[in-house]
Amino acid sequence: MVVTLQDVGLTIYGVTALTFMMAMYAFERRHRGFVLAFAVGCMLASSYGFLSGAWPFGVVEAIWSLVALRRYLVATREARPDRRCGDAPETPC
Repeated sequence: MVVTLQDVGLTIYGVTALTFMMAMYAFERRHRGFVLAFAVGCMLASSYGFLSGAWPFGVVEAIWSLVALRRYLVATREARPDRRCGDAPETPC
């Protein structure tokens, strides 16, 4: 079996994508920005799965990226101040 430079490059890309994804997962509780970074890491891992021929892995990681993106959007919405009640003096509850 001949190992090509393309194979080595794909392996390095995969290791980097998965390492980034797992590091962002570990930091998720520190800030919601890490949840978004985890979603990006899942997308990178998904692309690696498809590029390497492991399409089931690519599909699962694509689904996880959507789940993480939704978690980020929910966390962002919850972090916004509620403008309807009490934040603005001219807006009574």
